[in-house]
Amino acid sequence: MKRRTFLKTSAAAAGSAFVASAPSLALAATSFKFDSYVSDSAGPSWIDRYYLDEMEKRTNGEVEIRRYWSGSLNKVGEHLAAARDGTSEVTLISPGYYQAELPVTRGLEWYFRMNNADALQKVCRDVYEQFDPLRAEWEQRHRSKVLYWTNWNYAPLVLREPIESLDDLKGKRIRGYGVATDVIEALGGTAVPMAAPEVYQALERGILDGVYGFDFVTAVAYKLHEIAPNFYDIGDGPHAPAATIMNKQFYDGLPDDIRKVSDEIVADIYGGEFSRIYEDVLARYVKTAEAEGVTLSTISDAEKQMARNEVQPAQVQKWVETTAKEAGIDGEEMQSLIEAAIAKHDPEGTLRRPYEISQGV
Repeated sequence: MKRRTFLKTSAAAAGSAFVASAPSLALAATSFKFDSYVSDSAGPSWIDRYYLDEMEKRTNGEVEIRRYWSGSLNKVGEHLAAARDGTSEVTLISPGYYQAELPVTRGLEWYFRMNNADALQKVCRDVYEQFDPLRAEWEQRHRSKVLYWTNWNYAPLVLREPIESLDDLKGKRIRGYGVATDVIEALGGTAVPMAAPEVYQALERGILDGVYGFDFVTAVAYKLHEIAPNFYDIGDGPHAPAATIMNKQFYDGLPDDIRKVSDEIVADIYGGEFSRIYEDVLARYVKTAEAEGVTLSTISDAEKQMARNEVQPAQVQKWVETTAKEAGIDGEEMQSLIEAAIAKHDPEGTLRRPYEISQGV
């Protein structure tokens, strides 16, 4: 891609009307900001880094991306508004931090319903394409284009002290995120909502007995195992769908050739790069975790089934009967689309859980 050709295309794509309505976005056609509330080593950051690196590489440096990690540009909870208003062109959004602003998207958040994180990514993609209210929530209400769906791989139950069974969770104070609080409370624990950057100190000070809804990669990257080295696989499936989004006006104003490059990278992510990247990262983090004293365990199949029965279908029905109705959407229709997508993609999922990697399964 030659620079001269790109600049000509860029000028044509922007147009005088676009410049008049949003000059800051027009000027950012070959340079944009990526803004994330987590570090560059956190779970989805590995997928985001792939997208950002490939954008720069495949455009021969014509696209330049300024990267702001760990809330260095916007704080936790500010990123959705930043993308909507165009002050950040691209950002990672974890819906659990925006429960009031993203009621439809919350219909994608649940546990004990499927098995594989790489399949969850495709489930979210399919429902986004098929269910108009979900797409409208992003593209109209928040003026953002979902570039690709991602997620936080798998979330073990992380505890300071070992347990003999799930009965031992009763009364324990466990950090929860989003609908992870439903699981904690269904299993008898006390859910404590808390932003990710505050968790380590809370464990260290004894405010928390454990953590749930914190993905494995980020838990190790944030060194939670220094205080809470007992990691349990409770059979809950993939964790926390998220989305990497771009301001819609900025996306629509990109030159055709640049938008095509972006779309090709996204196709590669869905086509296998998500699984490849995460499989490698999870394997390395399992090795690191075990070398630094983490005990990776699982609970019995009977306890997994018991936990599943406690959580589902009550968790999904709660969303259908409350959040969906309040938002004026057909929750049953959305969930039927989700069921069809799970049936299609979950049997083809390959991304192993940390405990399975540890055991060589």
